[in-house]
Amino acid sequence: MKWPERSLAIMGGFGFASGLPLALSGFTLQQWLTEGHVARSVIGLTANIGLPYTLKFLWAPLLDEIRPLPGLGRRRGWLLAIQPLLVLACLWLALSNASIAAAFAIALLSATQDIAIDAWRIETFPPDRQGLATAVYVWGYRVAMLVSGSGVIAAVSLVGWHVALLGITALATLAIGVTLLAEEPPAAAARPLRANWMARGWSALRDPLADFLGRAGAIPVLAYVALFYLGEGMAGVMLAPLYRDLGFDRVAVATAIGPFSLFATMAGIGLGGALVARIGLRRALVGTGFTQMAAMAMYVWLSVSPGSHALLFATVLVEALVGGLASAAFLAYLSTLCTASFAATQYALLSSLAPLAARTVAGFSGYLAQAVGWPAFYTIAMLASLPAMMIMLYNIRRASMRPG
Repeated sequence: MKWPERSLAIMGGFGFASGLPLALSGFTLQQWLTEGHVARSVIGLTANIGLPYTLKFLWAPLLDEIRPLPGLGRRRGWLLAIQPLLVLACLWLALSNASIAAAFAIALLSATQDIAIDAWRIETFPPDRQGLATAVYVWGYRVAMLVSGSGVIAAVSLVGWHVALLGITALATLAIGVTLLAEEPPAAAARPLRANWMARGWSALRDPLADFLGRAGAIPVLAYVALFYLGEGMAGVMLAPLYRDLGFDRVAVATAIGPFSLFATMAGIGLGGALVARIGLRRALVGTGFTQMAAMAMYVWLSVSPGSHALLFATVLVEALVGGLASAAFLAYLSTLCTASFAATQYALLSSLAPLAARTVAGFSGYLAQAVGWPAFYTIAMLASLPAMMIMLYNIRRASMRPG
């Protein structure tokens, strides 16, 4: 296989390695806790387990300045240092009784793996192939999420939680093979190590931040980015207990969030990209953002329709489709905010900021749902998207948003 095709295949493998652990500290864990009759308030707090994905920019400079395994380079060295530990964390979770500590270890190691994989992609592919590389990565990522999400939940009915998660642990070991097949990017291999890596790490954070914050309207833009996923995060973290209370067993849940949801998400992303190209980014942000907020009303409808499998299926499909639409416009917008000389770092910072509200404020969703009930909770979750939309409209009027 020629190098360009080989590198794309490896990119797909890295996408699978990146997506596989995500559900283990998210929906799959929440489903396991729900079946263990854990209180909603505790399940809501599991949203905070994902904080390493939000804060990973804090230690990302270390992956540029340290080679943990001599002779393997920066990118492959870090991946081969992290991936065996990630396998052990998955094994810990599989042998535990839904250990929160194991799930946090998975999230921390997985977020660090993502830093190294993103760096490998940026340094391996030229600018004109980054789009294709990202698409291949997303496909691998989404397939892995399907396996560790609905795949695990479906398998539990046959073999139980421990055996199903041991299967995911076995799949996680394949990431080591992908890294061994990959080549160290020439850019990473050629860049010299600096003696004062701590000063370099501080500069790597300070300079991109100073560049961004020095712009007019930077704070409202950051507020929009930080609040974008709040409503979605509140809704998502409580889905497992909602489905249980509405009488849906794990087979129904696995079917609803299975391949059809994946295809709907990918279709939404494709349609969202086409919409941005056709009507412009500003109008696409407004249209897809309000459409996503309106579609959350289906959760309100579902919450008063216990046992309706047709409505469950429709709700998941619509949410996946409009979520893909909104994400395509939002991620395109994040790209326009980056200065060329700081593109990788600023994108990492912005993409870490985006889920901040979902990882923090949404962690209290369980207490709110327990206090007000499902219909009122999902109405509040839907309205929680409104502040971000209002800030976005303000930014557009003030020309704080750079896209045209």
